[in-house]
Amino acid sequence: MGNTKKENDLFNSTMSLGNHLEELRLRLLLALAGIVIGTIICFFFGPQIISFIQRPYNNLMPDHPLSALAPADAFIGYMKISLISGLILSSPWVFYQIWMFVSAGLYPHEKRYVHLAVPFCTFLFLTGALFFIFVVAPITLGFFLKFGELINVAPNWTFQRYVSFVTVLMLVFGIAFQTPVAIFFLNRTGLVSLHLLRRSRKFVLLGIFVVAAVATPPDVISQITLAVPLYLLFELGILLSHLAGRKKKRNR
Repeated sequence: MGNTKKENDLFNSTMSLGNHLEELRLRLLLALAGIVIGTIICFFFGPQIISFIQRPYNNLMPDHPLSALAPADAFIGYMKISLISGLILSSPWVFYQIWMFVSAGLYPHEKRYVHLAVPFCTFLFLTGALFFIFVVAPITLGFFLKFGELINVAPNWTFQRYVSFVTVLMLVFGIAFQTPVAIFFLNRTGLVSLHLLRRSRKFVLLGIFVVAAVATPPDVISQITLAVPLYLLFELGILLSHLAGRKKKRNR
């Protein structure tokens, strides 16, 4: 009886390669449609979004507005802000499409984790982006300004360069904050054991600092402010997996 149930679960949860590709195509189109709609909405609220993004800079340099070196710089920066903000705004929809695609290849008892993952992923993504704006950006920008003063270089930052710096790192931090979800999902689906996760701590710590060095500007401050939360989130993923494992044992 148990074998029959497992065979039925396997039959109901597997898809052909063609069906997987069609499902991937559908989810990508739906995700892109959400991003486009989010970008259009953010386009009309651009000035307010720009004011929010510029807050760390304005607090440090209130008397030195950002400049533009080329005629199209302001427009390109505005469009970039609209696109990234649209991605952040549509992140719940995008995460939903990603997890719906993932769930197509899962067993029925594993699909319940997908419904928990979507709101948790969205929360972590927004938390990561806001963490950069409110915590990391002021520290990093302040470091660059102090270093410029130390070597007697006057800051003349441009709007487009500033927008690129801030929006890219907002995405980096938002994606990096997905670590607990990835750890929990890998453990609960049986791909990585809790014992292996615990044994790999020192290698993960080394890998995190390598990722932080690649993903952030070449300064120690930015690397540390990304690496430390990343490792704490890794430990959070282990903790969630441990608690879920204990709950599963109690329910047996």
